[in-house]
Amino acid sequence: MTARTEPEEFVFLKRLALELGASDAKIIPTDLIAVEDRVVLKCKMGCDKYGKTLMCPPHAPTPEEFRKIVSEYNYAMFMKFPSKAEANEELMTQLGKSQNDPTIPASMKEKVDKFWADWKDDKSDMLSQVIKLEKEAMKKGYLLTIGLVSGACLICEKCNVAEGICIHPAMSRYSEEGVGVNVQKTAKNAGILMTFPFEKKPESFALLLID
Repeated sequence: MTARTEPEEFVFLKRLALELGASDAKIIPTDLIAVEDRVVLKCKMGCDKYGKTLMCPPHAPTPEEFRKIVSEYNYAMFMKFPSKAEANEELMTQLGKSQNDPTIPASMKEKVDKFWADWKDDKSDMLSQVIKLEKEAMKKGYLLTIGLVSGACLICEKCNVAEGICIHPAMSRYSEEGVGVNVQKTAKNAGILMTFPFEKKPESFALLLID
């Protein structure tokens, strides 16, 4: 894909994203964001967070709704964030299981728990940085700027799904995958390397719709 020139007016956001810890960030036209119904199907059939947070399906906007939302924006910033969570080959064989899966060997349980604790910290840090970027964009006059992050919301131990009202609306953000964003394809479209399956350290991704 031919590289596109990033608009000068948004360079300040890219620079700030890198200062806040992103390992890569690209300003892209929104037609490079891949939104696919099959991504949400994968959520429904393969994710244990499905239906358990208000930031994930079926509570999040559908891919059809999100495609319409994206069409109202001209530009976005796609970002990659590094992780301090680390896994060797032995540990990776256990990470595909539920954290409380009784088949995880006792000798590996502490390492598995540490990986997920570090991963949760990384997600929390990334969410904070995305919100800072939103606010900075709004200060510059881009009042409808909004961010999304990869993975399920982890703010609360148990989401207030039963009442259908988020108790942290200023902090919670929809999952990219939960609204249908094909993160791998969008990363490729943006010219950002995504290593999957990861070798030692996972990567997290975020998206900022700018307007």
